Formats: sequence, C-alpha cells, structure tokens
Amino acid sequence: MDYPKRVIKAGEQDAAIVRAVKLQLNQKLVLDNDPQERLDPDNPEFGPRMKQLVKLFQARNVDDQGRPLKQDGEIGSLTWAALFGDATVDSSAKADDKLLARALKIAAGEEKKKVREVPRNSNRGPEVDEYLKRAGVSPGLSWCCAFVYWCFDEAAKALNRGNPMVRTAGCLDHWQRATGKGARRIRAKDAIADPSLVKAGMVFIMDHGGGKGHTGFVESVNGGLLTTIEGNTDASRTREGGGVYRLTRKVSEINAGYIDYSGL
Repeated sequence: MDYPKRVIKAGEQDAAIVRAVKLQLNQKLVLDNDPQERLDPDNPEFGPRMKQLVKLFQARNVDDQGRPLKQDGEIGSLTWAALFGDATVDSSAKADDKLLARALKIAAGEEKKKVREVPRNSNRGPEVDEYLKRAGVSPGLSWCCAFVYWCFDEAAKALNRGNPMVRTAGCLDHWQRATGKGARRIRAKDAIADPSLVKAGMVFIMDHGGGKGHTGFVESVNGGLLTTIEGNTDASRTREGGGVYRLTRKVSEINAGYIDYSGL
C-alpha cells in the first residue's frame, strides 16, 4: 500500500489503512504467533494499544539513512517507508522546470568545487563575496540566501531570461516576498503530512527565531528525506557553517516551508 499522503495516527477512520498497518506491525514485530499480543486486523480501531506498538516499531527501526525514527506513535512518511518499503513513498529525483534544473546544476557545481570561506569562519572568500554582491549586500554577511540567488541568477543568464527570484540575502525576507514575484509557497506542516508536495528544485526555508533563518536547494526528495545543496553550512547542518555542502535532512527539520519558482 502506498503512503496515503497524510499522517496516520490514533483515531484514523480509514479501516483499510488501519488493517494494512496492523498486518505490517504484526509481521515486523513478530506478533503473529502470540494471540494475546497480536493486533486484530479486522478491528478498524487505531487505539492506544496500536499506538504503543507503533512506538515500539519506531524504537526498533531507523530510516533509510540509518537515523532513528521519531517515537511518537504516529505514522508519517518515514515510519511508513520503514513499515512498507521505500517504493511506497513518493520521490522526486530531478527538476522538470528548465530554470530550476539549471540552478540545481550550478549549485551542484559549486558543491563539487568545495567552495569554502576564506579565511575560515569569516563569511568571506572569492566566491562568497560574489554571492553577496550579486544579492546586493555587503561582504561579510551570512550568505546562504545569497548563494541561492546567485545560482538562480547564473541559471537565468545561461537561459537568456530574467531571474524570477527575489533579490535578497535574507531567508525570511525571501519567504515573505516570494509570492509577490509569483512563486508558490508550501508550508512546513503541509509538507510534513505529504512530502510529495516537495519537488526537486524548490528552495527550503528554516526559521531560527529572532529574524534569523537558513535556506538552500532541494536537490531530491525520497519520502520524508531531502537531499539538499546549501551554502553557509557544513556537515553539522548549522546555519553559520563555512562552505557549500550537499546534505541529507528530514522534511520535518524544515520548519517554515518551501518556495517553488517553477513555471515562472
């Protein structure tokens, strides 16, 4: 059964989904040979006992990157993939829009070059200064959003067309102003419930509070996991790292949402 594009939790009303999950839990937790522990697939209720066993399954399993599942007793896309297999959740491996595909290619080229701050921890360097300059701000500032703008701008030039992205080095400023440029926004809560809404080439936005944020490209999506290309980060996935990196993030890490410039 394919992921139903919403979080499954206690009180679920779709009897077919409850039955399918109970059958998988019985099999994965080896409950079929114990009548007292086994969940009854013919009982359509997602109740406390089922929630407890979902938590047990989550405690014993990991996502396809080997990271622990959240033990909340709710079945989002990552828990669903662990139960039913990766092929049952949607994926997006490449951008269909020409501009977004070119921007991703350019971003990947910067990652391959291993762009780093010079000197370390300075928000400076030949490439970094150019990213910030293109976004219209002074050297030495945080540059993750400027990196995204530069990639869009280079892609637009290569395709001999205008750049639709907001010219800004501010992640949250970008989030607020994107719809004014015709872009579509997908809010985090909607993407967490249904990761199929997120596509390769979109821009993710994280809000760290106090007007601070972080951003980068979604390179690909596999269920509840994203492969991203980001500037001003590092392997710790922080917002003040020193280079351009390809990272893996959970969809649930992105707490603001996504911006989609496809079709513009």
